[in-house]
Amino acid sequence: MPTYVSLVKWTDQGIRTATATIDRAEQNRQAIEAAGGRIAGVWWTQGAYDVVVVSEWPDEDSAMAFLLRTGMAGDIRTETLRAFGAEDMRRILAKLG
Repeated sequence: MPTYVSLVKWTDQGIRTATATIDRAEQNRQAIEAAGGRIAGVWWTQGAYDVVVVSEWPDEDSAMAFLLRTGMAGDIRTETLRAFGAEDMRRILAKLG
């Protein structure tokens, strides 16, 4: 499954309800699993981002729909990176000829 690294920043609305962040993470985990995805890890961080999430999705459309739906709630903004493991890179590099 494609892997994604999401760098999360709380919005003004999100920081006002920071005490609910663990509950929101669990709700998101359940929603992701219901949509066919999986969370590999969630970390609360210091610095430019408040949370880092690594997730796997059955396809890019499912990942994008979830990210849009989550963003529409107004608590967070995300910067999401498609991640490639070693096997992915072997397959990609083989296409170079």
